[in-house]
Parts: sequence; structure tokens; C-alpha cells
Amino acid sequence: QSIYPAKILKLNFSERKENAWEDSGSDELSVVFPGVIARCDGADLQIMLQKSFQEVKSRMWKDKFEQEDDEDTSSFEKIPLQIWNVSKFSSCVDAAIVGLMPPPLLELQSSQRHYCAITVGEDAVVSAYRLSEDRSRSLVGAILSRGVAATFSTISSLSKILWRSEPSPTKKSRPKPQAFAKTSPLTCLKDSPRKGERLTLSPSGTLAAITDSLGRILLLDTRALVAVRLWKGYRDASCLFVEMLRNKDKSSSSSMHLDYTKSDYCLCLAIHAPRKGIIEVWQMRTGPRLLTIPCPKGSRILQPSTRFSSSSAFSSYTPLEVYLFNGDSGQLSVLNRHIG
Repeated sequence: QSIYPAKILKLNFSERKENAWEDSGSDELSVVFPGVIARCDGADLQIMLQKSFQEVKSRMWKDKFEQEDDEDTSSFEKIPLQIWNVSKFSSCVDAAIVGLMPPPLLELQSSQRHYCAITVGEDAVVSAYRLSEDRSRSLVGAILSRGVAATFSTISSLSKILWRSEPSPTKKSRPKPQAFAKTSPLTCLKDSPRKGERLTLSPSGTLAAITDSLGRILLLDTRALVAVRLWKGYRDASCLFVEMLRNKDKSSSSSMHLDYTKSDYCLCLAIHAPRKGIIEVWQMRTGPRLLTIPCPKGSRILQPSTRFSSSSAFSSYTPLEVYLFNGDSGQLSVLNRHIG
């Protein structure tokens, strides 16, 4: 299935299991295109993949791959997703859906959801949009859409009775691109000649680290849509959020049977500054710099889309980790989780 006829810029996979206070559904996959973002619910994607796997498995047993390949090209289901245009303020080079947000005033109250999306681009360093799942634009729009649909259905039924004709042979038509759902622009930050480059979300989606073309890193509160911190002098930098283990008492640290929980870790931001040849770890939101790690040229910081299970038999919580790829040796190592 073609989601949108453009180059895919980024795939974002978000885990929503830890946000019990936020009824945001299951895990989600978002696809970023130039000026467009699409969202697919993880549960829907899993069901679709399971059905597709079962169909492929049954075909293998029947040995009909070659016969059915040309005859039935629409046996696989379409990916259930929503797609939005997010190029109102600026061309989009990176984007992310940060979570749910309340519906706008005077809108139809329904079970549909509204999401907040953050984008970065050339004309606007950062922009924010409200993404609506509900296709009915308002109460009036809902009444009109239902009324027009009912009227069209009545006219269509009458025309079939008055003008009966032989049914024409059905032809397989190419699926049309999915229409954009409603997008409402919220705010933007324009500061020419500064251009937004990359965007990184915290695990909860409440913080976003944004790098720009002038070597600045902006820490954005995605709920209040305000900047809470700014770093300067980090050209070509890349950022990833990481959870670091807090200091423990000496008596506790000597024990080998510690059961670390989420409260034992603090959220930090790892900043890789390739021109300086270092990686810095800063405590969120306004905490100090905790670590400075030298790294050779060509190194990169990496993070898997999902958390690996804890390797320790005594830890019930899997922290968010960042991996360092050494450009000289080619080794991959985990960033130090302990704050000295």
C-alpha cells in the first residue's frame, strides 16, 4: 500500500504502555513525509500483519503463489491509518506526534481523538499542529455531511428504479490516495536564517529536543508549547534521551540484590557534539551536566525503537538506554547509566 507518493523521511515508533494516565491507546507508528505525517495504531497494524501472515501461509500450503500473484492483487488489507498535511507554516524536514490533546472549543464532542504534532523545517524552526481523527469538521459540518449523504442515497435509489440498465462490467481501479484529515495550526517559531534540522522526543512525549542550523539545541515543553532550555555552540549535534541511575548510598550500592524501579532513574539528554569530539549528558529539565565522554571522529549515538528486556535478574525496570558506536574500532557499547 502506498501511504503517500513522496520520500519517507523518518519512521517513529512510540510505546504508550507506561503512560497509564494518558488514554492514548496502544503503541503507534508514525511516518514522516515532506510536509505530511501519517499515524497507524500499533494494535491495528499487528492485526493486519497477522492476517497477512496467515494468508501467505495458506498460499504456501496451496502452492498458488504464481497463479494468484497476477489475478488477486488486493487480497491484503489496507493499512488503517490517518494522514495529515503539516506544511502550513513551513516545509517539514522532521516531525513527531507527541500525544493526545483536548479538542478545540465549539467542536463536536465524540469518541474521536485529537493529537498534537511538532514539526521542524526551513521557514519555521518549530511548529505545532492539532491533528483531528474526526473527519466531521464541526457540528454544522456533521449535520451537512449526514444530510447530503442521505439525500444522495435517496436520489441514487430513485434513479436506479426509473432508469434500469444492464450492469457494466466492473474494472479494478487503482486505489486513490487517502484524503487528509483535519489539521489545525497552533503556533510556530520563525527566526531567519535559523532552520530546524532534527527533532527527538522524550519517552513520555512531554519534552522535545530540537537542533538547528546555527548550532543551538532547544528543549521544548510539548504540553505548554514553550521553550524551557537552550544550548548554544553545538553545530551538527545529535540528541537522544536517556535514563541514568541516580546516586545510591554506599550501603545500598554494595548490595548485589537491588531491585531498581523507575523512580531510581532520572531523565537526561545525551548530546553528541562531533565538532567537539565529546558526548555530554544533561539532567532534565534544568539540571546540571552529569557526564562528559570523549569519542573519536565518526562516532554516533544510537537508540533502538523499543527497549530491550533487562539483562539483570534483580531489576524489574528496563531503563531507556543510548548506545555509542565507535567510529575507529567499530565497537558498539552502552552509555554509562551510573551517575558518579
